[in-house]
Amino acid sequence: MQCSPVPEMLVIKDGEKAISYLKDLISLANFVVPELILLDLNLPRVDGREVLAYIKTNPDLKRIPVIIFSSSEAEKDIQKCYGLQANCYIVKPFDFNRFGFVIRSIHDFWFNIARRP
Repeated sequence: MQCSPVPEMLVIKDGEKAISYLKDLISLANFVVPELILLDLNLPRVDGREVLAYIKTNPDLKRIPVIIFSSSEAEKDIQKCYGLQANCYIVKPFDFNRFGFVIRSIHDFWFNIARRP
């Protein structure tokens, strides 16, 4: 699998801080929209579903592809996330080698195969 260079990555471990970061970002005059958001559902303070809803209802952010990357296999979580316009839902693998494969596959698909506006 041929991959493009690894994009710059920012990790935010709290849903409230994620929303605050995005609000601060779009308040900048020449803000750069993130190319992709990998979102866990089980974030502290504000969960991933609320972060997803914020992103997808905000006109400045709604085109950002959001991949839910969660340990939950619950059908209600999957349905809820797609209902909130998640672009993809992936259950986190517990095996380290499989985890690496999934991350590389996400990168390859979204940065080498998919075309975004």
